[in-house]
Amino acid sequence: MKTIRYIFFGSALLLVAGVLSACTKSDAETSLPTVVVYKSPTCGCCKQWVAHLAENGFTVKTTDMPDVTPMKVMYGVKQALRSCHTAVVDGYVLEGHVPAADLKRLLQERPDVTGLAVPGMPMGSPGMEGGRPDAYQVIAFNKNGAQHVFAQH
Repeated sequence: MKTIRYIFFGSALLLVAGVLSACTKSDAETSLPTVVVYKSPTCGCCKQWVAHLAENGFTVKTTDMPDVTPMKVMYGVKQALRSCHTAVVDGYVLEGHVPAADLKRLLQERPDVTGLAVPGMPMGSPGMEGGRPDAYQVIAFNKNGAQHVFAQH
């Protein structure tokens, strides 16, 4: 009788281990890509935006630079779209305080754009919390200058 219990118990453990393994594999397969952020080492709002992405499931790698302008030029971010930090993720460029939900939508829909930008530093955007929140737009842009509103907040 003890032998049957051990066999049953062992089989149950293997089944549970298999289910857990499948769940873990599924989570790993649907994990979000790494976001590489170029920012000033002293910018507090950039650090808060990085934290916002991490809290929403992204792995974030930061590169501190005294001047981020060369990255903006290299990735085709026009002057009117610029903010304090520039990031790249899975072939897209992010400029400024783009909400994680909009980034997830971008990665799911995969539109033919260079990236997303939140020009300036609007209050209420991720990393710019506090005070009176401003209405702001997330702009999808191409290197050729084409732009359209991707989201409104």
